[in-house]
Amino acid sequence: MIDLPLAGIIVLDFSQFLAGPVAALRLADLGARVIKIERPGSGDAGRQLAFAGQLVQGDSVSFHAMNRNKESLVADLKDPGDLAEVRSLVAAADVVVSNFRPGVMERLGLDYESVRRINPGIVYGSVSGYGDSGPFKDRPGQDLLAQSIAGLPWLNGSRDDPPVPVGLAVADHLASCHLAQGITALLVRRFRTGRGGHAQTSLMEALLDLQFELLTTRLNDPSITVRRKGIRSAHAFLPAPYGIYPAGDGYLAIAMNPVPVIGRLLELPEVAAMTDPQSWWDRQEEIEDLLSERLRTRTREEWLAVLDAEDVWCAPVLTLDELVGHDGFRAIAMTQQVRRDGLDLTTTRSPIRIDGERLTNPRPAPRLGEHDAIAGQSLRSVEETA
Repeated sequence: MIDLPLAGIIVLDFSQFLAGPVAALRLADLGARVIKIERPGSGDAGRQLAFAGQLVQGDSVSFHAMNRNKESLVADLKDPGDLAEVRSLVAAADVVVSNFRPGVMERLGLDYESVRRINPGIVYGSVSGYGDSGPFKDRPGQDLLAQSIAGLPWLNGSRDDPPVPVGLAVADHLASCHLAQGITALLVRRFRTGRGGHAQTSLMEALLDLQFELLTTRLNDPSITVRRKGIRSAHAFLPAPYGIYPAGDGYLAIAMNPVPVIGRLLELPEVAAMTDPQSWWDRQEEIEDLLSERLRTRTREEWLAVLDAEDVWCAPVLTLDELVGHDGFRAIAMTQQVRRDGLDLTTTRSPIRIDGERLTNPRPAPRLGEHDAIAGQSLRSVEETA
């Protein structure tokens, strides 16, 4: 059995919906005991924010995915009695996770400065939409809105498209990784020095970090602007052939490759003759059009056989159905089963492997208030409920 590196660590998760809960999930996958502190009646807002409209046993499928292997304790943080019980849990915890807007935890007396007076060694992790200061700080910290402010929609799509957002909660997921990393780093420091600390990030910071190449280029050369290109280009700052092309029965992605090599393999002499790298920029759309016309003449697998044999950087563009049915998806074994009230649910596992072992746990997301019995008890003496 794998020795999970965060076994014995107790996390109080005050967060809701995505960035905070997924950060806490990452800690749970590494062995931490995570206790969700939820509001009476409705609990975490993510319980009802149904992804694709899907509910399972009263909770959204996405809630099941991001809150598996946790416990749930209901507490009204505006009630003095409940708040006192929560503070007693804080005194015994190792980590607190929060993702409320700036000022909310301060009003409750559960911000970092207040919490460390209760527990000086606490490691506190907080994620916000846009940080604690500046003109954006009070705006709703939601993924699409953060993407929009950070400029991602202007990087996606082609020249004639309106802004195209990334179709996943990329800001939330990246912020969850950064928050979990910061918390883990502070736990290491605490083991070395006994000192706790406060790890902070935001959706905005996560998205700006994602754009480090672009921002570094622009900040050092103000002439750089985003100029989206033709419909085949996959990157505003890379030349041909970088893009996605239609084959006879699907699409192919072609990454950074010398244009003459692609021209030779596709039997396009006019492309093979383009040996000057500057022409890959200057004649980008012409190159993309020529590649598209040629690639349409054969199937995706036929072209992959040609390109793979020459170690060209390329890949099939898979639909979701193609992905989950592919041998490569099965080989990476990124799914696991959790079971709640007799229902088996398939979800993803932690993407981290420890000592060669995949991290899986069959424990499901908790029912609202399922572990209320732990309130008022010492977390260090109570057996974790399986």
